[in-house]
Amino acid sequence: MTDNPHILVVEDDRDIGQLVARYLTTNGCRVSLARDAREMDKVLAASRLDLVVLDVMLPGEDGLSICRRLRARGNLPIIIASARGEEVDRVVGLEVGADDYVPKPYGARELLARIRAVLRRAGEAPLRTVGGNTVHRFRGWRLDAGERSLTSPTGARVTLTPAEFDLLVVFCERPGLVLSRDQLLDLTRGRHAGPFDRSVDILVSRLRRKLGEQDDANFIRTIRSGGYAFTAEIEP
Repeated sequence: MTDNPHILVVEDDRDIGQLVARYLTTNGCRVSLARDAREMDKVLAASRLDLVVLDVMLPGEDGLSICRRLRARGNLPIIIASARGEEVDRVVGLEVGADDYVPKPYGARELLARIRAVLRRAGEAPLRTVGGNTVHRFRGWRLDAGERSLTSPTGARVTLTPAEFDLLVVFCERPGLVLSRDQLLDLTRGRHAGPFDRSVDILVSRLRRKLGEQDDANFIRTIRSGGYAFTAEIEP
């Protein structure tokens, strides 16, 4: 995480945007503001960003559509902020690629804590194994924790969000162990975990798709009333 991360706040309410910008600036962030997708695209074209805080209810292209578009372009961390705080909205936010979801109204301190947590996951090396190994190989796949990269058996780079990457590292470091949802949240997000129950399930579903799984028996097995277990053998 950089000392002065550049945060883009996409918020159509000018007063809210300015309040958030002032608080984040006071706490060491550089902040750009955009009121819709068009303004956001201009900032993206002109600046290097570290994270986007994205409102859902925007004029024109809505936040979920923007999130999906940004995720298709790369791994820029995204926090969705919305007054639509129902669980289904939170789940949809995760499904389209958000790294976290904060319901409005939110406190500025909470938003800052979530920003810092997401940036840590995006920028820090993940948890190390006892032996200090940072490269994990399984069934032709190669996960490099140092480079934060995943390579398929065909040699293609597979794009993972920071949350997806950290979850896969946790699985690779604990092959065969049954890990509950709470344990997975603690290991990947710590005390800044989001308040939605299905976040781990959504991340597992996304990992399975990216690993090319056709069912839950290939790499990540669902344990009834238990959680999940990574069943692939980690190669030396």
